[in-house]
Amino acid sequence: MHELDYLRDLVVIMGLGVAVVAIFHRFKIPTIAGFIVAGMMVGPKGLGLVNDMKQVQMLAEIGVTLLLFGIGMEFPLDRLRRLWKLVLIGGFIQVSLSIGAAYLIAKALGLSFEASLLIGFIVAVSSTAIVLKGLEQRGEIDAPHGRFTVGLLIFQDLCVVPMIMIIPFLGDPEGMSSGMLMTVVESILIVAVVLLAAHLIVPKLMDIVARTRQRHLFIMTVLLVCIGTAWISAIAGVSLALGAFLAGLIVGGGEYRHQAMADIFSFKEVFISIFFVSVGMLLDLTEIIPNIANIMLLLLAIMIGKFIIVFITGLVMRMPLRVSAMAGTALAQIGEFSFVMLGVAATYQLLEPTHASNLMAAAVFSMLLTPFALSMAPALAAGVGKFRSLTRLMDVTTAEEVSESSVKMKDHIIIGGYGLAGHDLAEALKNAEFPHLIVDINPENVRLGLKRGEPISYGDITSAEVLELLGASRAKSFVVVVNDQTAIEQAVKAAKSVNPNLHILVRTRYLQDVHRLTEAGAADVVVSETVTAAEVVTTILKMNGLNT
Repeated sequence: MHELDYLRDLVVIMGLGVAVVAIFHRFKIPTIAGFIVAGMMVGPKGLGLVNDMKQVQMLAEIGVTLLLFGIGMEFPLDRLRRLWKLVLIGGFIQVSLSIGAAYLIAKALGLSFEASLLIGFIVAVSSTAIVLKGLEQRGEIDAPHGRFTVGLLIFQDLCVVPMIMIIPFLGDPEGMSSGMLMTVVESILIVAVVLLAAHLIVPKLMDIVARTRQRHLFIMTVLLVCIGTAWISAIAGVSLALGAFLAGLIVGGGEYRHQAMADIFSFKEVFISIFFVSVGMLLDLTEIIPNIANIMLLLLAIMIGKFIIVFITGLVMRMPLRVSAMAGTALAQIGEFSFVMLGVAATYQLLEPTHASNLMAAAVFSMLLTPFALSMAPALAAGVGKFRSLTRLMDVTTAEEVSESSVKMKDHIIIGGYGLAGHDLAEALKNAEFPHLIVDINPENVRLGLKRGEPISYGDITSAEVLELLGASRAKSFVVVVNDQTAIEQAVKAAKSVNPNLHILVRTRYLQDVHRLTEAGAADVVVSETVTAAEVVTTILKMNGLNT
């Protein structure tokens, strides 16, 4: 009967999860919010439909393991090398500032050193699962703010392991100095051995299995590598999450990465959904309601504080204001691994039950609000971009300065974005001696353009004021070639508000965006995927002598 009870719990969780998410989707409420609400309903502290938390938490741990394995595959070592500055420098600044700020506030409120440091650890980490899923759904992973956000998330995930290792020593301060050094050395050795062994064995194993051309065997092997490496790491005393991440790095660096990602995708989505349900099951409304005022204050302090810290990190890394603001909005919540740290800390009673309950409730609410915050991020970023005093710190030419020398310019072309496409278009216009102005929100691109003698300025193309300063009311065309899909649509609307007759050409990634952009006011939309498809067809026809 115990097995049947276990299956019944799964049926209840999945059934209610599907129903709630379907209803939420109808009202355009994010999926993750639906799963958390479903967890609140089914849990022992809700309707009591599921009482065996241990079984649910076990499935949730599998979900987190698969999530970290997927992250490792998505960011193999070669990609990590390209993001090293964002990961190491930016991540270190953000995590250090977060821990320091939370620690000082907690100490000021009278908490102990150990409890204050623990709260710093918990607050410093954001939700990889929610943020990556939100960015992916919005098509913003490869946008400038997406890359910055991902870089900070990678560093946070790497910090989780040492944080969890330190917590037992916080519970036993007397053995902290002597035991910690030994544990750190042992962990480094274990990680090195696991990496070396996996690097020597996994590629050969994957090659042997791939030669059989049996997909079910390949899927089983991928799961074996993921869960097996995580299990061995956990037995050796290192985090289960780190083991899964290391396994993902190894598989992601090989030739079977894409097939492995495709095969575990469904597994990962199901188990991660159960994880979010388990997060909702942690909430006890009978404890939340009496303390709702304190929880809301804590929630506001966490989200506003983390936004400010990530924004400052972006400025230190010389990121554009828009990128810093959108990354700050995306990372303003507390992450899933914070619950793991709270669980470990509960063993050592580092926090009073009331403080732990309030912090857990604020964490869940912050995760619940994140999908909504992501949808509001572009508007917030546009507002931040109006603080002109901040742009003076960038050491770049601003739109205001350009406007002084371009008042008489008429029938010119404004280029939004100075990437590869923007550079090529500017070169062509320069050779044709056609008047044009370039605007970009990336200070490095602006400085590069100025070195090349381009008429380029720093500015946010989603701002009507910036476009007016660049003479959009007198311009002939506005060409938008940036990677941020949300910014493209906002830029089109802003340009139309300045000059309804302005010809606007935009480049977008997917064909499905064309209708939305033309409705916003774009006259011409160049779709990358159709251009690429046409280039592929043309090349193949030429190779086979079929193209006349």
